[in-house]
Amino acid sequence: MVAGHLQEKNGKYYIVLCYKDEQGKKQAKWQSTGLDVKGNKKRAEDMLLKARKDFNPMVKKEDKVTFAGFMKNWLEMIKPNVELTTFAGYSNCINGVVCPYFNEKGILLKDISPRHIQDFYTHCMSKRGVSASTVIHYHANIRKALKYAVDTDLILTNPADKIQRPKAQKYIGKFYDVDEVNTLFGVVQSSLIELPVMMAAFYGLRRGEIVGLKWSAIDFKNSTITIQHTVTSLSLDGEFITIEKDRTKNKSSHRTLPLVGEFNTILSDLKKKQQDYRKLCGRSYNTDYLDYICVDEMGNRLKPNFITDNFKRVLSKNDMRVIRFHDLRHTAASLLLNAGVSMKEIQEWLGHSDFGTTANIYGHLDVNAKHRSADAMLATGIKLLTPV
Repeated sequence: MVAGHLQEKNGKYYIVLCYKDEQGKKQAKWQSTGLDVKGNKKRAEDMLLKARKDFNPMVKKEDKVTFAGFMKNWLEMIKPNVELTTFAGYSNCINGVVCPYFNEKGILLKDISPRHIQDFYTHCMSKRGVSASTVIHYHANIRKALKYAVDTDLILTNPADKIQRPKAQKYIGKFYDVDEVNTLFGVVQSSLIELPVMMAAFYGLRRGEIVGLKWSAIDFKNSTITIQHTVTSLSLDGEFITIEKDRTKNKSSHRTLPLVGEFNTILSDLKKKQQDYRKLCGRSYNTDYLDYICVDEMGNRLKPNFITDNFKRVLSKNDMRVIRFHDLRHTAASLLLNAGVSMKEIQEWLGHSDFGTTANIYGHLDVNAKHRSADAMLATGIKLLTPV
């Protein structure tokens, strides 16, 4: 077993293996553990011991590693250091798409070239019908993994740096006008998605923010509603997992909004109704989600996908124009713009992290601003018609 030790660098643990090459010269091989120094010493020591046992200086194991195999190993390496939601995205991409394609090709890591990766992107778009935005997501994952391969001397250069990425088309969200919103409110009345639909269309809340709403976030006395807890779902290895977070998507998403009179009444009535259901159902009532607002008659918290799926069915059943549930957030923004609310105020209402996000998504809808610009140009005294 070769000698070795742990080395700290930039807040991370690295494995340093010490051995003699074929000429008898002392060599040192560095391997990244991917572990932060703080709180991971025992895990790093275990990785060091395994690396010392497995390492054979006379055999270059990386010469036999396939690109698909490397991607799977990289995925397991980063798992302890990223959030579950992030890992799920990596896993679905690598295990679901990247590895099946490259396993069939049998390309070794040391032989992976820009052409191989470019062919993969072309295959995804032409054969699988994947969008350019999704391919860009694949590219980000592959490039990050290959950067690690370069950093650990498995390959000399990163072939993903030489790729011509496809150009993503800017997505323009759909939205309902006032009449369509009022019709929608009518068709979802008394259903389990009534409140989620109203919250999305009026407050522009994200689905995870709606499912994560708790009674403790409602201040009936001061008429405010605070967005501070989220519930989202993800698919990992074919299984749906629910993630609860006592924080929002970003710092700006943690916001307090006015609880207007109508919503004050709606939520007050709903709270009383849930109390009545609990008494009626007795021990059959699920008490795990008593503080959550969006629950069914038995106290079960609504699942994010339940809202999305039922929203689609409602639109289809009532022959309404098809939009995504998230497009109700766009609807809220468009209605506010038409009412003369400034883009900056809309940014704060929706909880965007920066003004540029709001402007990029909704700038094309800001008709009022364009009219003000046209009026300002006319006010300069410019003559559009030359007197005869």
